[in-house]
Amino acid sequence: MYGFRRLRWVLFLPVAVVIIGTFGFMAIEKLSFLNALYFTIQTVTTVGFGDIHPVTTGGKIFAIFIIIIGISTFLTVLTNILEWLIQRQQRGMHAHRLNMLIGVFFTEAGNELLRTFTRFDPNVAGIRKDFQVTAKWSGSEFEQLKNRLKGYEHAIDPAQLDFEGMHRYLDTKGDMLVHQLENPDIVENETYAELLWAIVHLRDELEARPSFTDLPESDIAHIANDVKRAYSLLTLQWTDYMQYLKDRYPFLFSFALRTNPFVENPSAVVK
Repeated sequence: MYGFRRLRWVLFLPVAVVIIGTFGFMAIEKLSFLNALYFTIQTVTTVGFGDIHPVTTGGKIFAIFIIIIGISTFLTVLTNILEWLIQRQQRGMHAHRLNMLIGVFFTEAGNELLRTFTRFDPNVAGIRKDFQVTAKWSGSEFEQLKNRLKGYEHAIDPAQLDFEGMHRYLDTKGDMLVHQLENPDIVENETYAELLWAIVHLRDELEARPSFTDLPESDIAHIANDVKRAYSLLTLQWTDYMQYLKDRYPFLFSFALRTNPFVENPSAVVK
């Protein structure tokens, strides 16, 4: 976005040169507006002087100035356009690689974590319908879901937490999570990076406890809050990922619909 804003300002430079040249030649050479504009365009484009040319010393000096500025401006505009095109291509490649990482994450861990966290959510029955994504959804439905998520309280019942189960599962996914965090492409998506850190932190919290028996209520509440943080970020990232699949990979989107973690007893079998 910054590059595009800068490009817009750079594209204004040729217009500024033409304006300055037009009014300058009007004042120095005593030309009409149209003739001065015509003369300026001839000068800036270096096509050579035809029926109109500078007749005064000041006009000739000003014409030299406009030629130099015009060439410099053209080179600046060309350089910035090429730079912007390259940056846009690189951003597209970064975004594609990042979405591939996110896809691996949900395949390897994200969907299962969502199924696990929803079992701890006492209010999940009331929101399951909101996550019934279909092939007919457009961008507006996904945006509405994301807006609803911002106001949703991701409740976690501490009494339902399966500490041992979460610990065993996250321990098997430790290498995958660390490798994802090491990938430089995640800086392109702050929400996803925050999600990974939240899950890694939850894994570390569980790993640091030698036993989950007789934990004080304060500690159980602390872990429940860590689960809640990861759950909240996970649902938002899942929504973005589903929208991306629908727009780019219909066959993967079809599979994601059939294995939707918010659906009770989902089945990958095509019916």
